[in-house]
Amino acid sequence: MHRNSITSIRLILLKSIHPPFLPASTTPTNSLTSTTSFSSLQPQPKTPTSTYLSSFLSPTQTPNIVTLISSSLKQNNGIFSPHDKQFLPQLGPPEISKILLRCQSDPPTASSFFNWVIKSQPSIKPTSQNYCIFIHILTWSRNFAGAMKSLSELIGLHPIGNPVDGVFRDLVSSTDGCNWDPVIFDMLIKAYVKNRRAREGFEVFRKTVEIGFVPDVSACNCLLNGLLRAGLSNLCWVVYEEMGRIGVGPNSYTFNILTRVVCKDGDVDKVGEFLEKMEEDGFDPDAVTYNILIDTYCRNRRLGNAFYLYKIMYRRGVPPDLVTYTILVNGLCKEGKVKEAHQLFHRMVHRGLNPDNVVYNFLISGYCKEGKLRESRSLLDEMIQNGLMPDTFTLVALVEGYKKGGRLLSFLNLVAHLQRLGFSISVEIYSNIIKALCEENKPNAAKNLLDRMFQDGHAPNLEIYNALIEAFCTCNGEMEAVGLKDEMIDKGIRPDLATYRALIACLCGLSRSIDGECLMREMVESGLVPDSVICAVLINGYCKERDFKKAESLLCYFAEKFHLYDIASYNVIIKVYCDEGSVAKSLELQDRMLKLGYVPNSQTCKSLIDGLLRSRGRG
Repeated sequence: MHRNSITSIRLILLKSIHPPFLPASTTPTNSLTSTTSFSSLQPQPKTPTSTYLSSFLSPTQTPNIVTLISSSLKQNNGIFSPHDKQFLPQLGPPEISKILLRCQSDPPTASSFFNWVIKSQPSIKPTSQNYCIFIHILTWSRNFAGAMKSLSELIGLHPIGNPVDGVFRDLVSSTDGCNWDPVIFDMLIKAYVKNRRAREGFEVFRKTVEIGFVPDVSACNCLLNGLLRAGLSNLCWVVYEEMGRIGVGPNSYTFNILTRVVCKDGDVDKVGEFLEKMEEDGFDPDAVTYNILIDTYCRNRRLGNAFYLYKIMYRRGVPPDLVTYTILVNGLCKEGKVKEAHQLFHRMVHRGLNPDNVVYNFLISGYCKEGKLRESRSLLDEMIQNGLMPDTFTLVALVEGYKKGGRLLSFLNLVAHLQRLGFSISVEIYSNIIKALCEENKPNAAKNLLDRMFQDGHAPNLEIYNALIEAFCTCNGEMEAVGLKDEMIDKGIRPDLATYRALIACLCGLSRSIDGECLMREMVESGLVPDSVICAVLINGYCKERDFKKAESLLCYFAEKFHLYDIASYNVIIKVYCDEGSVAKSLELQDRMLKLGYVPNSQTCKSLIDGLLRSRGRG
């Protein structure tokens, strides 16, 4: 692929359009040059240029110093000797480039020197051109891994933009006097894709073709895949057409990427057309191609088309693989056809394919959604007998199934059985089971599971504690709920508003508003601000206990301290006074609340009118 004569001609033509870097003092200033000249990636160091070695020595002396340092580096395996370190203050980008060029026949020395410069000398800032010379040396010596790493570093230093005016240009301009290989352009395309900058990789592809180099099919495939992941499927077709024009022959990987592009575009009707075109171009679809197409049909709930392709695979000598069957089993389960999915599963096993966790999970989940726990448990046992241990997905599906069947307590026995078999229950599984038990108002069972969770070395989070506290509060287990709150604090988990809302509402509902108020004040001391929900439950609680003065006092407290004006709570007190015929008290309350900033609404007026009418009737 390395064609020196053609390559040289192409680079001469390219450099006539994009000249290499020139020192600031020699850069032409006419308008044409100013539009085509380029600045380096890294700004020149802030140290004055007079500190560079070239400023202290005459032009005839500079090469001698560079030669001296280069020779010393080779003798010391690319490491600066104590004697050489006296030159560090004068070492700048021009000297780095010259030393690298002197060492290009000895890549390990060049690598050791350059890595030492960028890692150990923060005062020295290598330019883009320094990087590019180093990358050329690595590529020429077939150290592609090192070259890709350095390319990624260089790309990271460039802001997102047009790479043709950046890294690409610098790679071209740094080829003077440096051994290089055109494969660098393929690597640059791949490096941009690797760094999730596929659009810039596309621009490099276009420029590479423009100057006469033909990218390898692997670079084209990498670019196609990157463009697809970046949501730039329209550019995939541009690349594909360009591949045909410049003679890059696509392979099966190319067509499979393009198949994904067709499927991602969402036009399912075009899938068949594209398959026919592939065959016209002489490409025989493989199992990967069919799997992509079958998955697309299943996702679009067109199982008929999916099974048509499944049959076509046999006719064309492409046997369906485990992925094919897994996709079809999942598609059937999503349509509620779990029995048919299980039959297909048996057919797959009969044909010599060993099922994995994924296909078992889809079947177990399908049966759980239908509430068929016996079938799902049978599949779980079969799975374990085949040497496959259930994963998080399996157990989450089973939790939902047992919950749907109202048998969550039985599921705890299954968990214990799995632990005896050596299966480790994850935090996610524990969380799902505990929350499910709480939703079924079984807080004691959930608390026992929490204790087992601790024994397994897992630490519950705020969400689990809140679920337990709310469940105990619902079941009037206020002592257990408050105890859990204290346990949270002991373990360094800070209760939030949801924690206190549940506890305060529970205590007020049990006519223990004073305890609820104490919790509210504890909450305030911890830095939390009460909301209208907490305000409402406390006011309602005290009114229910007929402690109206305390209710009014709290109403004032919320308004004055937190600027919380809960008109609904205010109306509760007004209504209580009016219902008892104390209209005068309600009017006095209204006057006091108006001074605090409460604004009566229609409900306030209605309560007052009802109270006046009631008092007249009594009179």
